[in-house]
Amino acid sequence: MRLKMSAVTAGVLGVALAAAGCSSSSSNSSSTPTSSASSSTATVGFGSANAALCAAASAKPNFTNAISTISGGATSLSGAGSTFAAPMMDDWTKAYSTASSVKVSYASIGSGGGVAAVQANTVNFGDSDVGMTPAEIAASKGPVLQIPLLLGGVVPAYNLSGIPSGLKFTGNVLGEIFAGKIKVWNDPALKALNPGINLPNEPIAVVHRSDGSGTTGIWTNYLTKESPTWVSALGGPTTSAGKTVAWPVGLGGKGNEGVSALVGQTPGALGYVEADYAIAQNLTFGQVQNKAGSFIEPCVATFVPAVDGVTFPSSLNISLTDGSSPDVYPITGTTYALVYEHQTSQATAAGLVNFFSWVLTSGQDLNSTLYYAPLGSALQALAIAQLKLITVNGKPVA
Repeated sequence: MRLKMSAVTAGVLGVALAAAGCSSSSSNSSSTPTSSASSSTATVGFGSANAALCAAASAKPNFTNAISTISGGATSLSGAGSTFAAPMMDDWTKAYSTASSVKVSYASIGSGGGVAAVQANTVNFGDSDVGMTPAEIAASKGPVLQIPLLLGGVVPAYNLSGIPSGLKFTGNVLGEIFAGKIKVWNDPALKALNPGINLPNEPIAVVHRSDGSGTTGIWTNYLTKESPTWVSALGGPTTSAGKTVAWPVGLGGKGNEGVSALVGQTPGALGYVEADYAIAQNLTFGQVQNKAGSFIEPCVATFVPAVDGVTFPSSLNISLTDGSSPDVYPITGTTYALVYEHQTSQATAAGLVNFFSWVLTSGQDLNSTLYYAPLGSALQALAIAQLKLITVNGKPVA
């Protein structure tokens, strides 16, 4: 059974680590650690500042659904795409079926597969954690609406015997690891970030996605912003970020499920997974330095500020990594429902509007029961406005 965690539970996790002697006595300070603490006294953990951040309860937004249920909607819908959002989709579809008797089936095949399924029009909606490019939309059967549904984080998950969650990483160090420049766990760059920790002299087994992935898109977008070494190794910023990249090193796993399994089974592994998968698979994972210089624990409360100060374009397709808030976890993203703007079936169009208006209102109250954050009120209103653009024979459905 998947472990469900709210922001409060995430804070409890940090406190539990501290009680077990696994927390750091330092705060989420912006400076690179220079302590000479010995391995007998230094401990790994997220620290008291993160415990306070993640203990902040994320209240249910209780959005009101101003879109009345449209009669004659389809009683079944099909979708496919993001594995990043799959745990939440699973809970949403079950709850919606109970509330409406409408069956929504969702295939967790990766964001690349979701885009391809929409282009082929083999599903009623797709889902991708990276918005579609103009070229991808041009290859589709008409204009595609991109509707944000949640906020979530991509975490560096690792497998090191005797070392719990809480190792510190910077974007540049992660980029150097995934570029194959940092090869061992006790590299001076990692030791400088984690002083006094007995990091082993063993190879880092890099794990990445083997399929077209929105999780990869979020991860590589962040590395491109923070790591010149990564950008150089991948041939420049036009090829260093995306759903697929030419990985210089590492093992490939399909889906967040595959990467989680490989990290859990491979000693010395370091991979990237959506936060709920790391929690569900009992993986250890790190904290990452944000633009403000703070090392931040990934939790519901630190995903929320990713939208602070963001001006969204009309498509709503924008990167949320490297946010400006001092409390934001820097590898945060959203996931987009991909829906054709001009529908040909009134029943399907009504069914899509009914389902996604529920997801964007009542469904948002469920997000923090897993390791996701609800959309802020401003972004939620923009997402609802996208639904009102759906038409049949030129007439708005909602």
